[in-house]
Amino acid sequence: MDKRQHPRFPARFHSSFTSVTVVSGEGNVVDLSLRGCCVESETSVQPGSTLTIRVHILQDEPPITILEAVVRWTREGRFGIEFLSLVPEEWARLQHTVTQLELHPYEKKPTDDTSEAA
Repeated sequence: MDKRQHPRFPARFHSSFTSVTVVSGEGNVVDLSLRGCCVESETSVQPGSTLTIRVHILQDEPPITILEAVVRWTREGRFGIEFLSLVPEEWARLQHTVTQLELHPYEKKPTDDTSEAA
């Protein structure tokens, strides 16, 4: 049973992340909600790790920066994170992005492998 309070919407945004333990990497956000996301990445992270994550929505704009997010699970090149801390401006940008995904769903291409529920 899904325990999420906010629905996640399929997406495909480049992301980068860092942690206080000097883990850093890049990946792709494959679904996004107001409180979290799933990231595909070759970088290994551990559940419980705290990250700062940057989600690159548009090339012409700075990424949405989530100052504090915690890794809740990892599995086969993916991990799920819960957002804990955003500044108000970033929160507004995240809300706008999620609303846009809800109104205009991301179209998966046949070559995209994002069918697994996160």
